[in-house]
Amino acid sequence: MTALAITRVDIQPTPDGGNPLSDQVRDSAADFRECHALLESTELEKWGNLDRCPTLAEALEYWRGSEYTERQLFMARQGTDLVGTCSVTLPLRENTTTAGVNVLVSPAFRQQGWGRRLLEHVEAVAIRKGRTSLDGYCEVPPERVDRAGQLVPAQSGAGGLPAADPAVAFAVAAGYSLEQVERASRLALPVPPDHLTNLAAVASRQAAGYSVVAWADRCPDELVAQYAVLRNRMSTDVPTAGLGWEAEDWDPARVRHDEQSNSRGGVQAQVAAALHQDTGQLVAYTVLTWRPAAPASILQEDTLVAAEHRGRKLGLLTKAANLTAAQERWPAARSVLTWNAMENGHMLAINTLLGFKPAGYEGEWQKRLG
Repeated sequence: MTALAITRVDIQPTPDGGNPLSDQVRDSAADFRECHALLESTELEKWGNLDRCPTLAEALEYWRGSEYTERQLFMARQGTDLVGTCSVTLPLRENTTTAGVNVLVSPAFRQQGWGRRLLEHVEAVAIRKGRTSLDGYCEVPPERVDRAGQLVPAQSGAGGLPAADPAVAFAVAAGYSLEQVERASRLALPVPPDHLTNLAAVASRQAAGYSVVAWADRCPDELVAQYAVLRNRMSTDVPTAGLGWEAEDWDPARVRHDEQSNSRGGVQAQVAAALHQDTGQLVAYTVLTWRPAAPASILQEDTLVAAEHRGRKLGLLTKAANLTAAQERWPAARSVLTWNAMENGHMLAINTLLGFKPAGYEGEWQKRLG
């Protein structure tokens, strides 16, 4: 049997410098495209579409990493055959004892032990980087959960995933605990304008003293510091079950970096936020993103209402406003995908009001090394 060769994929730096190139790896243009092609084929196999899949430009920008996150992507070959890919994601500003790990095996090489070899490789990389908590995820179509005979329950969140699913069985066998289950939901577009108008009117009646402000792609200079505060709170105020993640350190510079990264990756963003009129402070926001290279799908990113301003329907108010703006800006889109922790009943209820329906489940896994 030909030996397995695992090599790091060399990612070209961003125009402004980016990350240094690795000395050990080969030219990556073809390698990176081959890795991305495997991801696309896997997404098509599981979902029948690429709605959840990053575009090539988006993936390239992601794997370049940044001053906030180091990312390493590896490919494994047996001779000239691509056995699979594996990766490690290393936060650099906070959560510096954690690492994100992921494994993807080509269909012809599954159920042969190669996935475990790839996982062991990136676990070793994370350990060398001083990480003691490893995080991973997997996605499961809804019908597999609906038909499951036995579920692996979330340790500290709600819900569960089918024990017989190959990804779930793989994670359990490798010593990972299922900490949280998120429900994916899909909203068919277009949403009738009167439905959004009616929901916005209902929300406005309970949101007296608040107004909606919106922007496309770039936060206005006069709001960026407040927006950074909300981005920081997003990492702590939403349910994270027992994952134990620290607050992310957001400031205006990090907001601008995120916006520039979106632009380089071909991602457009539409944001609606709630402004508390008495204090002039931003107290809630929601983000939708769209890729011209995947025009049928909009992705719902963050939604947050600051804890002290909850109970006033600001989540519904901002989401309805943002969906209205998104439909006008991106008329080719045919659906919106979003993810919410199963224990986040309030946000799930808002999404149900808007018309979202279950579209899959995602498991957040963790292995603590010490």
